Amino acid sequence: MQVYARKPMKLHHDISLIDGFDFGVSGRTGAYVIEADQLTIVETGPSPSVPYIKKGLEALGYSFADVKHIIVTHVHLDHAGGAGRLLECCPHATLYVHPRGKRHLAEPNKLAAGARAIYGERFSELYDPIVPAAEERMVEKTEGDTLQIAEERILEFWDTPGHARHHLGIYDPVSNGMFTGDTAGIQYEQLFPHGVNFFLPSTSPNHFDPAAMKKSLQRFREKQLDYIYFGHFGETDLVEEALKQAESWLDIFVKEAEAAVAEGQGYDEIAERLLVYVQSELREQGIDDAHEVYQMIHVDLQLSALGMVDYLQKK
Repeated sequence: MQVYARKPMKLHHDISLIDGFDFGVSGRTGAYVIEADQLTIVETGPSPSVPYIKKGLEALGYSFADVKHIIVTHVHLDHAGGAGRLLECCPHATLYVHPRGKRHLAEPNKLAAGARAIYGERFSELYDPIVPAAEERMVEKTEGDTLQIAEERILEFWDTPGHARHHLGIYDPVSNGMFTGDTAGIQYEQLFPHGVNFFLPSTSPNHFDPAAMKKSLQRFREKQLDYIYFGHFGETDLVEEALKQAESWLDIFVKEAEAAVAEGQGYDEIAERLLVYVQSELREQGIDDAHEVYQMIHVDLQLSALGMVDYLQKK
């Protein structure tokens, strides 16, 4: 496969971001590389992202053989679907995952079936091959655990539910930053050229819990972080603004979902109701309804609507 990779983004504090081109789109998901004594990757993306990770590592002066640690925030396929394949490629690496997620990476059939139900015919191009991760090369990490990757760099693991019950936040003390996966929501890099910083929560199925998500957001706030590193996509130093927007939109998401369900409407109608709010907000910031960012926003709102319907049905 010919890989037309985007140059890795050198951030700061020896952290870089490799674009994984999830959905074949730039700025969707990425793998963070921490260039410490023990080379560390946070997030793998789906399996089709692995060749991009290879190219990105080479551009940074490394190979798969140099990787010592691979960490996934949670096991949804857009974040960890490529974990088994990447682990195979990295002979000296160990994979770290939440205790609730480990079995799903070892036996990913259930994860694959859930994603196949959502994506249908597009599943194979988006996620195949899904390779089981070798259990003997996986280590569980949860609240209070640590991982030393350099003499003065000890990563901290937080249990951060809300988006998923198998979700970790990874705190880096050197940058005073948190790898938040999906718990703190989504940042839309496509709007940066317009001077717009826009964040939405991610409420996809099947563990969405708004109360737990708000608690996790408050924990991030209390840590007084300098940076958030999003699974989708990139970093921000506008930490309070990002958390404020995620929390505010979360209330709108839940309110509209409850109203729609009470009226007998389904997830398509919920997504459309939320789109009206989003378009109104972005128009005020000078973003046209035809902007390319809506390719991703449409997908995100559909998934979030599915998660809210699932949550309300269980509730």
